[in-house]
Amino acid sequence: MEPFRKILIASRILLLGGVPIATPAAAATFDGAWNIQIASSNVACPSGTSVLIGINNGQVASNNAAITASGRVAEAGTINVKLSSGMKRAVGSGRLTATSGSGTWRGAMCSGTWTAQRM
Repeated sequence: MEPFRKILIASRILLLGGVPIATPAAAATFDGAWNIQIASSNVACPSGTSVLIGINNGQVASNNAAITASGRVAEAGTINVKLSSGMKRAVGSGRLTATSGSGTWRGAMCSGTWTAQRM
């Protein structure tokens, strides 16, 4: 169940990453470590999972060896993300501000929302 939860989280993050590409200087506004809280709209899917990601010059990366994260943050804070853990995949999108963010995610069997806090 734990790998499935991680995939769900990654999926939500992925949705964050499908935003227009930002210039490195503008995207740097969002650089740093972010804590992502994932919620599922389906009671059969894990909810309440937390994932740490890092953003560097607008590029999203995972700070967790068990989850691979990729994506981009645009100048305006829109984010698109792809997460994977083993065979599980998820995509997410949303918007970040200087200190927080929110959006939606979807995977093969689950979907939901995510919120983010800069650490």
